[in-house]
Amino acid sequence: MAIHENLLGGPPPTHLPDDPEPRELLAAGTAPADVAAKYPTSSLAWAQLADDAYVQGRVVESYAYARTGYHRGLDALRRAGWKGHGPVPFEHEPNRGFLRALHALARAAQAIGEQAEYERCSTFLRDSSPTAADTLS
Repeated sequence: MAIHENLLGGPPPTHLPDDPEPRELLAAGTAPADVAAKYPTSSLAWAQLADDAYVQGRVVESYAYARTGYHRGLDALRRAGWKGHGPVPFEHEPNRGFLRALHALARAAQAIGEQAEYERCSTFLRDSSPTAADTLS
């Protein structure tokens, strides 16, 4: 049996292609805004901006950064064959930027009183990757 084989007949896991440059720049201490400017399609850079803004109490900015990362991630998922549902494994490191942005969007939505969006994003995160939901919460 292949790893990640879905015995229930659902869609296979989606694995985004690796884009190591933004991850390496962030790990080296490059400012997330500089990484996002150089790699605007990187969900990871936008998720880091969202996390930093949230920690600093700038919740509306966090929401905006997270929404950008979320939408950039949806675009990447669709290009990778995702059909709107199915697993997006946290274990596959290139997926983590999208999952972090989705988590950040849920968190910021809750903080600004957008309960319906918080619930939608939280459910989407758990449905996409229970590991991400447990790890990021």
